[in-house]
Amino acid sequence: MLRSTRKRSRKARSHSVTTTSFESEIDAYIAGISRYGVALSADEIRRIAHTLDRLPTEVELYAFDAQWSEHCSYKSSRHFLRRLPTDGPTVMQGPAEDAGILHLGEWQGEKYGIVIAHESHNHPSQVVPFEGAATGIGGIVRDVLCMGAQVIAVADPLRFGRLEDAHSRYVAQGVVDGIAAYGNAIGVPNIGGDVYIDKSFDDNVLVNVVALGLIKETEIIHSKAPAGSVGWDIVLVGKATDRSGFGGASFSSVTLDEDDAEANKGAVQVPDPFLKNVIMRASYRVFEALRAAGIEAGFKDLGAGGMAGCTLELVSSGGYGAIIDLDLAPTGQPNLPPAVIAIGETQERLAWVVPPSFTPELLRIYNEDYSLPEISRGACAAVIGTVTQEPFYVARYQGEEVMRVPTRFLTDGVRYNRPYTIALPDPEPFAEFDSRTRSKRVSELDRATVEKILAHRDVCSRAPIYQRFDSVVRGTTAIPAGEADAGVIVPIPGAPLAVALSVDGNPRYGAIDAMRAAELAVCESARNVTAVGARPVGMTDCLNFGDPTDPKHLGEFVAAVDGLAFAAGRLGTPFVSGNVSLYNQSKAGRAISPSPIVACVGTISDIAKTATFAIKRSGSPVHFVGMPQPNFGGSVYADVCGFASRNLPTIDYDEVRREIDLLVEAYAEGIVLAAHDISDGGAITALCEMAFASLDRLNAGLRVDTTAFPDKHAHDESIFYGEAGGFIVEVTDSDAFARLATRYRVFAPLIARTTDDGTLRYNACAFDLAELRETWAAPLRDFYGEAVS
Repeated sequence: MLRSTRKRSRKARSHSVTTTSFESEIDAYIAGISRYGVALSADEIRRIAHTLDRLPTEVELYAFDAQWSEHCSYKSSRHFLRRLPTDGPTVMQGPAEDAGILHLGEWQGEKYGIVIAHESHNHPSQVVPFEGAATGIGGIVRDVLCMGAQVIAVADPLRFGRLEDAHSRYVAQGVVDGIAAYGNAIGVPNIGGDVYIDKSFDDNVLVNVVALGLIKETEIIHSKAPAGSVGWDIVLVGKATDRSGFGGASFSSVTLDEDDAEANKGAVQVPDPFLKNVIMRASYRVFEALRAAGIEAGFKDLGAGGMAGCTLELVSSGGYGAIIDLDLAPTGQPNLPPAVIAIGETQERLAWVVPPSFTPELLRIYNEDYSLPEISRGACAAVIGTVTQEPFYVARYQGEEVMRVPTRFLTDGVRYNRPYTIALPDPEPFAEFDSRTRSKRVSELDRATVEKILAHRDVCSRAPIYQRFDSVVRGTTAIPAGEADAGVIVPIPGAPLAVALSVDGNPRYGAIDAMRAAELAVCESARNVTAVGARPVGMTDCLNFGDPTDPKHLGEFVAAVDGLAFAAGRLGTPFVSGNVSLYNQSKAGRAISPSPIVACVGTISDIAKTATFAIKRSGSPVHFVGMPQPNFGGSVYADVCGFASRNLPTIDYDEVRREIDLLVEAYAEGIVLAAHDISDGGAITALCEMAFASLDRLNAGLRVDTTAFPDKHAHDESIFYGEAGGFIVEVTDSDAFARLATRYRVFAPLIARTTDDGTLRYNACAFDLAELRETWAAPLRDFYGEAVS
């Protein structure tokens, strides 16, 4: 075990011989710690030793390893994140704590907010897929719960490697099962997500998770020790600490190495969703008791850095220190080392800071009313420490002091201004690109191309995946996953207020231009919630990239941040929460495609004025909202036809805002019957999916006519296969919708009429929609090696 040297006096240290001796001790210390598996650099250890004026103890070593990791400290990225817009009239609380809060609306004199958090659990899910994905859901739920909110929904943006590869398929199946097992067991609906499949994720799966909560503005609980809380109790709640998850923060902040796969499994936490279910309900009761007593408390989840990381951040955020007795922490295994007790990331744990007068009530609720010790061996609520005035974090074990560190030194961490290069995109002029590749493309809507698009890995039905998730548990889901571009929850009993949630981020775009990909992710995520009738009000992001020490990869990250900032600023949708996941790269140097993933929250004032994308009736007019572009970079069309293009869609933000305003107004006036955004696969995919959703009920069909498009946009490939955005909208009254479009200066031609003959007709072509639906549904049907109904 590493031991700390005694602290030298400043006077003694000033002597050159003593200083030289101390430097030698530091060098020897650095040389001897490789077997401890920490990711701290030699320079970081030297900084720690010089600031403490001694060598760190073993507990301190692991504490710094966790707190100074990329996962916890954002040491390579934090200063770039300041570029993101984070405030505005829709923001109730910005990204200062574990989750942000957006205004939902007022009901019966109360102002309600939607709590949202966004995280990643990429490395754990690659190494142990089921547990890694399950604990990702567990962690994001705690982030929302600790704000004092009732957890109301989750979502899961997923990026898988090629499913024809046996290991990638195993990882994907384990991830889906882990998300389903955890989310279903805690009784929280999964209302959205997306899935992309690409070879760049063969070695590094991406498992991003989002959670929503409901809270009244007057009942927010903060993740810090309140003012005047010196002498208050620090109470640990949840599962007994064990060896699982030790070193998780550091593990998530390094490049994965296949040779270390078995060793890395120990850094992945073990989920217990049934215990979490009880802890959530007990915590709701604690919220009520605190409000009744008029007590302001601090509450935070134990995630990266374990008990020390959580309690340290609680007191440091309030400007205080703490004395922690590790012997008082409930443990599930005998003789755990103090470093494991302090830093281990055992799941299903939270920590409170409460006045001693309230502590007996807190313990009674968890231990007696909700019987935590009977749910899981060793689980309970227990007092483990005290808030102190002196801003030092002190931990004791078996009567000895094993940690004494200035709180801000540990939480502030280190910052790096690493070099980066931003490669300018290299688009080809369309005319040049057109003449060289025309032979590989199609000039009309033909069956072979449509079938290839619908069967594409990023277009085909995701039902075999999302049907594993319970999207309607709790009875508050108005639009579940798979029925629209965004899921919709009606969270307040009796109120018409609703919230929509969508996620987006196209890795095919990221591989071409990280900045434009980020902008397009913001726009599409905003369109997704608009398509169900919601007004986009705020966003979160998860920034998934490669090695930040590689100037190219860091440059991609910086470009994506700038793209997010620009797009959100132009659309007025601030970021209130987010996450950075770096080192998504194998030891062989294979990095993921740059993947900025955006979640958007939309608010709805009247749930009656929403819609799915399913066609509602025969004879309805269908409008195309937006302007097609002959830019096919990163498109499904280019992929299935086998031609290369780096021309990503351009963005006219004024036009995007007007399109959003048009659709929101059309919903308010009751004109919209169904709406679908135009994205992967283009308008032909949107049209087909709208018909597929009503094929069994209405034998829905479409008769398409593109003559309303101007000549310069009359090419079928731009109209049907382009991914420049916009909407396909079924309306009740074409003239009324056209008048609104004129008012908002939006190009919205009539493109089709719905029918009841089960066919998609265009010019002389007639496609049997039942056959097309089978083509679309088949590719992932054997995701688990069996048919999924």
